[in-house]
Amino acid sequence: MASLSLSLACTNPNFILKSKFLPVQSGKCFHLSLADARLCGSVFYVKRIDIASATYDECFRPGARLGPFWRLKKVVSCKSSISDGRFTASRKCIRGLRNFIADSSNLKHGFSVLLIQLVFGVMVAMTVSFSVSKTPSWALSEENLLFLEAWRTIDRAYVDKSFNGQSWFRYRENALRNEPMNTREETYRAIKKMIATLDDPFTRFLEPEKFRSLRSGTQGALTGVGLSIGYPIVVDGSSSGLVVVSAAPGGPASRAGILSGDIILAINDTSTETMGIYDAAERLQGPEGTPVRLTIRQGNEVKELELIRERVSINPVKSRLCQVPGRGNDSPKIGYIKLTTFNENASGAVREAIQTLKSNNVNAFVLDLRDNSGGLFPEGIEIAKIWLDKGVIVYICDSRGVRDIYDTDGSNAIAAKEPLAVLVNKGTASASEILAGALKDNKRAVLYGEPTYGKGKIQSVFQLSDGSGLAVTVARYETPNHTDIDKVGVIPDHPLPASFPKDEDGFCGCIQDPAAACYLNKERIFSR
Repeated sequence: MASLSLSLACTNPNFILKSKFLPVQSGKCFHLSLADARLCGSVFYVKRIDIASATYDECFRPGARLGPFWRLKKVVSCKSSISDGRFTASRKCIRGLRNFIADSSNLKHGFSVLLIQLVFGVMVAMTVSFSVSKTPSWALSEENLLFLEAWRTIDRAYVDKSFNGQSWFRYRENALRNEPMNTREETYRAIKKMIATLDDPFTRFLEPEKFRSLRSGTQGALTGVGLSIGYPIVVDGSSSGLVVVSAAPGGPASRAGILSGDIILAINDTSTETMGIYDAAERLQGPEGTPVRLTIRQGNEVKELELIRERVSINPVKSRLCQVPGRGNDSPKIGYIKLTTFNENASGAVREAIQTLKSNNVNAFVLDLRDNSGGLFPEGIEIAKIWLDKGVIVYICDSRGVRDIYDTDGSNAIAAKEPLAVLVNKGTASASEILAGALKDNKRAVLYGEPTYGKGKIQSVFQLSDGSGLAVTVARYETPNHTDIDKVGVIPDHPLPASFPKDEDGFCGCIQDPAAACYLNKERIFSR
């Protein structure tokens, strides 16, 4: 018995019918299997017939001319559905097609199998429960449209096109049917729930006020309490929290007496013991004029403080000239530059600090990136160009490999030759890691400290129509040596003493006083 399968096609390429093998006989010598069929209104066109049999001559006469097109004359009622872009017919529909083909005696034995093109004109009374467009057939509310806007933004931009191993289209349809979206708050919850399925802590939804705060922070000002925070170095086994790296002069935290080195134990009564710096920063920021409660440990004293958020200007750079003891005017001079964030002012501020220090005959630099959680990716690239005379800065990759290369030819360099040391810790993240990795892999700098945070992904920020926004992971990156640092971090060349200070005055003391516990001599700082 010969086995015959029909491949069907039509003018509508959107949907594909997949059916089981249909044991239909024609002339008692072959079976038909409907496969790869396409829905085309009420007509299915036979695209291809494949035969596999040793009894070919029993059923077909070789060399026969192409016969006429054949049209089905029986009405078949099909109840169908669409799931994830695939057409699925009901058993009743399949049975109707099978029975009709079984009853048909119109397939003549004399046709050449390789040339048969059979047209089934089906007068189909169909109840079809699928959509022929990318949006549901029911009326969409304003809240549904906002949800779809967020869905499309992630669909186009997200780096992982498997969307964490799920059908992104199916999730959209299920959410529109099942998630309540009657109010803006419910829609926001639905968007956050959708993002949570990606299992990516850096892709996140931002309510309008948080989106405005993020945008203003990258532009050099922030609505918050004026604190730069990081992870503490626990030396004596005391309880952990988040350490205050610095308090902006004149800001709410500075006026309340919060000092560098203080430990934040809680924010609005939520313990910071296991809280990440990104979560903490989001909790500290907020609308201007709103309160935030902090529990602070200052030395052995615990304080409860309520601060009022306000707009705080952010200066991303602090610098200091440190003169190392030596003979007369020939004593070494080291320029210390602390970069706290990568906002729109960062590269210009670093360039200005270097020029000022060089005008004072500085002959070596220390760049402190500790507790710098990143910021604008382009600023990280521009700052790398300041220090490098040539070389790759970073590779941008997606699921298919390297997508783009950022490098420099040295035309923007102003400090490409002086000895350079870079200080990092686990609070060094994102753009800071790109800069640290570029300087290390190009052998431009010696790195000191501890492994960095390990954020090897790049986000872009997208604004939605209602003023809210999405931070979406759009790519991952590799260092110039093709190292993927995600969840690993940049590994420094040398550790720092546990008591090494994080401020410019303290740093100068550690290279000037040989008796200090944190002492590093000039030769050791810049030695590999």
